[in-house]
Amino acid sequence: MQFHSRQAVTAALAALLASTSLIVAAPAAAQPAPSAEAKRDWPQVEQDRPWLYRGSDIPVDEEWVFGELDNGLRYAVRQNDIPANQVSVRVAVDAGSIHEADSERGFAHLLEHLVFRESRYLANGQAIERWRELGTTIGADTGAFTSPTQTVFNVDVPDVDQAKLAEVFRLLSGMVTGPVLSDANVQTELPIVLAERRERGAAGRRISEATQQTYFAGQRIAERLPIGTVETLQAATGDSVSAFYDRWYRPDNTIIVVAGDFPTSVLEQAVQTAFSDWKAEGVATPAPPFGDPVPGPNAQTAPGALAPVDKVSVIVEPDLPRNIGYAVMRPWRPVVDTIEYNEGLLTDQLAMSIINRRLETAARGGGSFLAASVAQDDLNRSTDATFVSITPLGPDWKAALLDVRAVIKDAIENPPTQEEIDREAAEFENAFRVGVETRDVQQASDLVDNVVEAINIRETVAAPEVVQDVFEGMQPKLTPELLLKRTRQLFSGDVVRGLMSVPAASEADEAAFRAALLQPVEADDTARVTGEAISFEELPSLGTPGTVVAQAPTGLFEIELLRLSNGVTAMIWPSTAEPGRVSVRVRFGSGYGAFDAGDNAEIALGEVALMGSGIGTLDQDALDRISTGRKMGLQFSIDDSDFVFAGETRAADLADQLYLFAAKLADPRWDTAPLERAKAGLSISYDSYAASPSGILSRDFEYLLRGEDPRFKAPTPAELQAVTAQDFQETWAPVLASGPIQVEIFGDFDRAEGIAALEKTFGALAPREPAAAMPQLSAPPKAGGEPFVLTHRGDGDEAAAVVAWPTGGGRDDVTLSRKTQVLTQIFSNRLFDAMREKLGASYSPNVASRWPLDRDTGGSIIAMAQVEPDEVQVFFDTATSIAEDLATNPPSAEEIARVTEPLRTYIERVSSGNGFWLSELGGASRDPRRIDQIRTIIRDYSQVTPEEMQALAQRYLTADTMRVQIVPGGNAGATASAGNGTAEAAASR
Repeated sequence: MQFHSRQAVTAALAALLASTSLIVAAPAAAQPAPSAEAKRDWPQVEQDRPWLYRGSDIPVDEEWVFGELDNGLRYAVRQNDIPANQVSVRVAVDAGSIHEADSERGFAHLLEHLVFRESRYLANGQAIERWRELGTTIGADTGAFTSPTQTVFNVDVPDVDQAKLAEVFRLLSGMVTGPVLSDANVQTELPIVLAERRERGAAGRRISEATQQTYFAGQRIAERLPIGTVETLQAATGDSVSAFYDRWYRPDNTIIVVAGDFPTSVLEQAVQTAFSDWKAEGVATPAPPFGDPVPGPNAQTAPGALAPVDKVSVIVEPDLPRNIGYAVMRPWRPVVDTIEYNEGLLTDQLAMSIINRRLETAARGGGSFLAASVAQDDLNRSTDATFVSITPLGPDWKAALLDVRAVIKDAIENPPTQEEIDREAAEFENAFRVGVETRDVQQASDLVDNVVEAINIRETVAAPEVVQDVFEGMQPKLTPELLLKRTRQLFSGDVVRGLMSVPAASEADEAAFRAALLQPVEADDTARVTGEAISFEELPSLGTPGTVVAQAPTGLFEIELLRLSNGVTAMIWPSTAEPGRVSVRVRFGSGYGAFDAGDNAEIALGEVALMGSGIGTLDQDALDRISTGRKMGLQFSIDDSDFVFAGETRAADLADQLYLFAAKLADPRWDTAPLERAKAGLSISYDSYAASPSGILSRDFEYLLRGEDPRFKAPTPAELQAVTAQDFQETWAPVLASGPIQVEIFGDFDRAEGIAALEKTFGALAPREPAAAMPQLSAPPKAGGEPFVLTHRGDGDEAAAVVAWPTGGGRDDVTLSRKTQVLTQIFSNRLFDAMREKLGASYSPNVASRWPLDRDTGGSIIAMAQVEPDEVQVFFDTATSIAEDLATNPPSAEEIARVTEPLRTYIERVSSGNGFWLSELGGASRDPRRIDQIRTIIRDYSQVTPEEMQALAQRYLTADTMRVQIVPGGNAGATASAGNGTAEAAASR
């Protein structure tokens, strides 16, 4: 019963929500016994229960139907109409990198690629084009992934009728059961796989390899990253890859999961028709033994420790932040997935939530570490481990490690308070309640992904109501004594292994790291979270409530525009399209226009620390306490023309969500601790961007694209540290005091209650005048001349290149912006085919359009790719050639349709949710043009002619371009020069 995610406890509640699709299929008639080969890993009891639930007492999710074919293939299908007319299919083969022989490392992933290269019903190189014709986008809707234990092929196909459904399954069956694994295809696909390996970044890959080799020393997975090695990949042949395929690609080793807008009987028939003829050849190959984490000869146990310290490693990466990780490891074993077992898992999650809240409290207090967390994971069927991750604040990593261990020691030795338990239980209870309230809007793609993950970890899935009932039933058992017992179990194990990354070899070695893990520590109870619950009723009034003085329908559904007596405007839409969900946006001020040229550090810090600096009498900890057990958000972002608060909430919490946003504007708090923490975090991450070309692009490209506008320059650590608390307040206080204010509420709430909450909160604010905007500094990017040359400190075979053609801007030309996006997607498809499919030079080249609707200029068509340094010019030439051809020869109607159909169906899919309408209509209470413009969105994207595309290409793609290349450099980006100027933002020392 997949109640939980074993990934990161910091995301535990989100994972709990995402996993509440525990599968419930109708208790159908007894199913046929599977073949002998199909019995692996699955209990062969209770044959009248669906195969996923045999041996479990978890109630079956009745919305799923399970089945098994005579050839051993298993499936799960579910009717789901979110989004309408779509089907999501996952084909999960129970084989990944851990199943490879030493000479086959990387073959599982290479085979994943070859399945898309050529197969029974798809000629060489036709798969991508055919899936585009079916309305999917490669990478977004159609693709695959390989993990150590699985290879999963996924398609999300829109606008499906029965004929198209049959075609989807025909093509998938041909790909999975009949790929063409020739020497020629292997050699064609190999450069693409090597490009993917290169684009992941050498520093990150080295960390991944060292982590796997350290934590899993002595186990099969230790030397088997899915990406493989250059040596084994280059030695691959059609015969050697076929040998891997023949061992593992069998019907009895494959599970198909489907959710879509069809009756389950139709989906079942589609699976049966496509895959019943797949025959298993010979006897199934047993999965290799994965091994257990066993202490080595150097393992040492400190007095009173719950596990011996075994292997530790220290890796030196000059451009990556310091990080410490260690794990308490136990053998992984298949479990009987019962309610009792899941009660234990939930108790573990709650125990770790208590520890993580304490660690967060210590970090907020300005301790020795920026962040720390604990998480439990059943990883790759190789270990059941409790992981600890620490980001030290500076070179004194020992203090950070000992301080975190001291907090954990307190949790192991002393029970939590009932108050702490109740607080975390309230958060879990709220997450499960929201899961029940929103179950009817679960996306088909999320549902199938959840089942695939449950299959991978050999557990079941359950309906949201079951999850909620189980948690409610176990709450009386959540005593301090039980939590102490489960905490001790979490930190007990067979071995402790650790990996530390430092920027200089002089900072640490393995002996020092081992000694710090073995050093006794005293329990530290100072981070225990105390404090009484806070009620919104205790908070001061914002003033005399205002009133709605004007209201008008928009003509779109039941969306209304309101004006309050103090000048605040609002747009509201009570809608049950997403049951249980309410989205709130608050727009105010003038966005980047509020800042001057020297504010780049304050801008970056504000994006991270502004909300954490508090509201009125509530500091960051008080904000946590007042929102306990509630669904509320406090996100903040900066747009070109306004600032935006965002929160996802529910009807019961809407009034309080609005209060927090209004109070932030009326009575901001200026605590210094969040500011100092933000300064530390941004400073630590700054140099890490220099470790790869993609990092340099992420950090510095926006600055270049904005014509070297200093507001968009990434602040250096020195610039960040120079910002004082007074500087921060002087920059941001006028922003929070600026108007006009626009409030947007879309979702499942009562109209009268929503308006009353608006009048009581935002209606009570004093009238505001618009802030005086600073001069608009942004200019179009410099075009023509030699490329900007930026350098990175990654490996010598890594580079990236960008070409940007200036376009336009402004909301009056929104139709033009949409048609430009169509042109861009045509360009992107051609670049993908040229750079990846034909040349094998880049794994993920792409083209994107940026058209700022709130500025009259500044738009660009941007083509980019990661390549080897000697292929930078190849990219420039290829991109230029495609642009010239689009301007000279109009694309065919068929080529346009392969872009416009996915765009049209995408809009139809996403328009069922609040997010789409908020994105398109945001700000309409002040700018009603947005209401009229959304009415033409489908027409603008779908009614496109070849002549229009050629005219746009002639207008934009023949202009001077800005070119950027990011290449290896000994000084790693200390300067960036170009024939047309100097890019100071690229400095990275």
